[in-house]
Amino acid sequence: MSSVTEPPGLETQRREVEALLQGSELRAGGSWYMVERRWYDQWKEFVETGDQNSSSFPGQIDNSELFEDQDSYHLKERLVENEDFMLVPAEAWRKLLAWYGLVEGQPALERKVVDLPSTLKVEIYPVEVYLCLHSNMDTVITARFSRADRIHSLQEVMCREFSVQQGAECRLWMKSSDTSCERLRNVHVSVLEACLTSGMTVIMEMRNADGTWPSSKPQIMRCSVEDQEYRGQPGVCGLSNLGNTCFMNSALQCLSNTPPLTEYFLRSAYLEELNFTNPLGMKGEIAEAFADVIKQMWSGRHHSVVPRIFKTKVGHFASQFLGYQQHDSQELLSFLLDGLHEDLNRVKNKEYIELRDAGGRPDQEVAEEAWRNHLRRNDSVIVDTFHGLFKSTLVCPECHKVSVTFDPFCYLSVPLPVSKDRVMEVFFVSLDPKEKPFQYRLLVPKAGKVSDLCSALAQLINIPAKQMVVTDVFNHRFYKIYQADEALSCILDRDDIFVYELSRGVGGGEEVDQDEEVVLGLYLRERSHYRDYGSGSSSYGTSLFGHPLLLSVPRTLCTQEGLYPLLLQRLERYVRPRDPSEEVEEEEEEEEEEVFKTQTNGISDDEEGEENGETAGPSQTGDGQAVSQPDATALTTPPSDGNNAQPSLDSSSEETSNHSSAASTSSASCSANANASGETIASSHASASTSHASTSQASTSHVSSSPASGGAVAAAGETAEEDKQEEACSPIPAANEQQGRRKSCRKKRRSLFSIQAVNSNGTTERGMGEGGLAFSFTSQPYVAIDWDPDMKKTYYNENEAEKYTKHSSMDESQQQMSVQLQECIQLFTTTETLEEDNPWYCPVCKLHQLATKKLDLWGLPEVLIIHLKRFSYNKFSREKLDSLVHFPLRDLDFSDCLLRKKLTNGEPPSRYDLIAVSNHYGGLRDGHYTSYSRNKDNGQWYYYDDSKVTFATEDQIVTNAAYLLFYHRQDKIRHPAAPSPAASHAPSPDITSCSSQEAEQGGAACVTMETD
Repeated sequence: MSSVTEPPGLETQRREVEALLQGSELRAGGSWYMVERRWYDQWKEFVETGDQNSSSFPGQIDNSELFEDQDSYHLKERLVENEDFMLVPAEAWRKLLAWYGLVEGQPALERKVVDLPSTLKVEIYPVEVYLCLHSNMDTVITARFSRADRIHSLQEVMCREFSVQQGAECRLWMKSSDTSCERLRNVHVSVLEACLTSGMTVIMEMRNADGTWPSSKPQIMRCSVEDQEYRGQPGVCGLSNLGNTCFMNSALQCLSNTPPLTEYFLRSAYLEELNFTNPLGMKGEIAEAFADVIKQMWSGRHHSVVPRIFKTKVGHFASQFLGYQQHDSQELLSFLLDGLHEDLNRVKNKEYIELRDAGGRPDQEVAEEAWRNHLRRNDSVIVDTFHGLFKSTLVCPECHKVSVTFDPFCYLSVPLPVSKDRVMEVFFVSLDPKEKPFQYRLLVPKAGKVSDLCSALAQLINIPAKQMVVTDVFNHRFYKIYQADEALSCILDRDDIFVYELSRGVGGGEEVDQDEEVVLGLYLRERSHYRDYGSGSSSYGTSLFGHPLLLSVPRTLCTQEGLYPLLLQRLERYVRPRDPSEEVEEEEEEEEEEVFKTQTNGISDDEEGEENGETAGPSQTGDGQAVSQPDATALTTPPSDGNNAQPSLDSSSEETSNHSSAASTSSASCSANANASGETIASSHASASTSHASTSQASTSHVSSSPASGGAVAAAGETAEEDKQEEACSPIPAANEQQGRRKSCRKKRRSLFSIQAVNSNGTTERGMGEGGLAFSFTSQPYVAIDWDPDMKKTYYNENEAEKYTKHSSMDESQQQMSVQLQECIQLFTTTETLEEDNPWYCPVCKLHQLATKKLDLWGLPEVLIIHLKRFSYNKFSREKLDSLVHFPLRDLDFSDCLLRKKLTNGEPPSRYDLIAVSNHYGGLRDGHYTSYSRNKDNGQWYYYDDSKVTFATEDQIVTNAAYLLFYHRQDKIRHPAAPSPAASHAPSPDITSCSSQEAEQGGAACVTMETD
């Protein structure tokens, strides 16, 4: 029985309660109480009589008539206000309870005011839900909550009822049916806003000790059953590569080893700051997904974690990261920091703030105002940790108006000094047929032309540049013959460039007279042993081999009889002449050979030969693809010596051989390339690149490796590379059998090879004159010499043909461009002029002006991220800068870079220590990301390569692959409490090495390195 105080007079009671009933308004979340109508009417009659001894005395407040039974005190259904019960405000209820008390055992029927659409209403029937734990779904309790109650209060009830350990991290699920479950993500919303209705089940789960959730599938990789009890250094945990996700893994490892951010998530401080209403955020999902990854990595119970849920969330909110294409780790980092900031922004309602120009005010005043304005809209752990302030100064070139603003930054993108030159490796083929090709390394202007390459080569060999022709050789043929005025940016580092010496200068484009020399492209082909009857022509198939040649021959000698001695002389270094005895033995085979020659006027395949007098222009490959041909009048090239190597048909081959076998067919090349799924273009070109020097040998009998530079793949050459790959995979087309005339003279010496006019691809046949008549050329001429396999084996010295000599320039070490990090920061703060597509609007001139802009550092954050801009883009070219940036591991001092020289009010110093590095290996189109990070607990450096983690030493960290640098301010660095493992024992080479059993259990779980 409730304690009762001495009630006031009856009139006073009536007056006070009626005043409260009339003066109280419904407010969302307010409390009202239900009183049985019979008791309330009796009380009203009692106070109105004014007689304390009246028989109408109501006694204790009794709501028995409102309950279905006196055990559960469950309300009857369909009770009606003012008929079955009365509603009184909380203050009136407290007075009545104090005056009359409540029947013992009965609960007070408190009801909340809920804000329904367009109305406020006292909730008579609360939401009745079932509560249980994920670990024990059989134990269910029933509880009632008002629609105005917060989910957080429901969570507190569950923690109390199920005796959940205080401080345990838990999350709630709302189950509406047998299969449908939905996260109750925001615990600060009401039951009504969460759409929680009667009959639903609320399930609570607690985070496991290893950072995972019981409801989620294990997002970890285990190497064996014994690893279920694995205990390792917290934070030393790999991340599985899900397919080209090394960029994400590298960025996550760097953030994971950023102490203030990691500790913020490990102590679950983010739960109280999740912003579910920010329209610029991701409803807290990115922050929660990031927290899950961090807690799993720092549980110390996993070798490696699979960040699949995190990757899915990132792709959901940033469509550019959908799928499994390659991306930039800095772009992912920028999105992630911005997303975490908006998800954790403590400012729920951002106010509009008008930015003001300095207007001549002191920098200190303007900077403080700018930072205050920034915090009025942006306040999160990301701002606390990563945001700094720089000063931007714009000067109008016309009126000299100076505009000064202070802007926040999250990271510094500093430029690298760009070299104006590039190194190119070329092969020079001399006029002397006995001389091997020479390989040179040249320094040429990046923005130069082909003529500049020739000039640089001319300085080394004392041959006029005008007597040179620059070509790109690919797949045993000329992929392109360059004009002197073409830009060098068209030539990629991986292209195999051959420069041929001419007997005289290149023509200026005028028509070539009949008496003048013409440039002849020469291909080497080998006939197959068997006829290809399937093509419908029953002709012999051919395949290209070796490297092509360029010859300058008089037009009058463009006949079979005229070309044969010239070509034989050009090939004398590696083609053995006949012995007289061999010629006698072959006279009896003349008749059969004549038939052979008439049936093998070219190459076997399904394509018909082109007609005589083919018009100049693009020729068609076997699949109908147009292949551009240079203009015939632009080239006049003398005979030149080309040493040719066989390209490997295995697309995965990276080695070269000194003894190349007979040339394989183009169809085999196509098959091998097609089988290399996903890397067709790269592997095909790499194979062809190694072919130039696969069997080349220096004059000192030294066998050299591939002449191709093998450098980074430039994105500017994508189209060219794809064209090359299509050419390489295109089958060699066949020509129709032409009815050649058999010579009647059987005693004529048998030729070592036959000569056939072809197109630029070396496949489709051109028309050929009858007998010894001249070839008909109307565009850039190409011929092929066809070898019988037995003749080739006997007279063609393939090993000698593939030799080349390295010039001394190849032995000169090309010093890698190196720069100090401080130089890059100074370059960041230098004055520059705005580009035409990004002008500044001058408020004085009322025009967009190309103003000068200067950035200066004003305030630095606790953790400073420095982005080295290795990827250079402009209107003419794109490239990756592999310059070595020397950055300090300790004591990076910004005191000379800060515009504000004097620190006041105990402001922090400007010295930083390195804590993490994101590395990028490769070029523009492909590459691989890794990271170095310093563990905050033991101070040891580790190398993270996807799921593989190894110890690292400080002398390994500074490389030309460094892309993102993470620095921690010294006054905030907490010295490691745990001893470094390197101090107690010799570090093992691989911390997370996986057993072979893992491959069986988890497929590609054990990833040592994945080249994207």
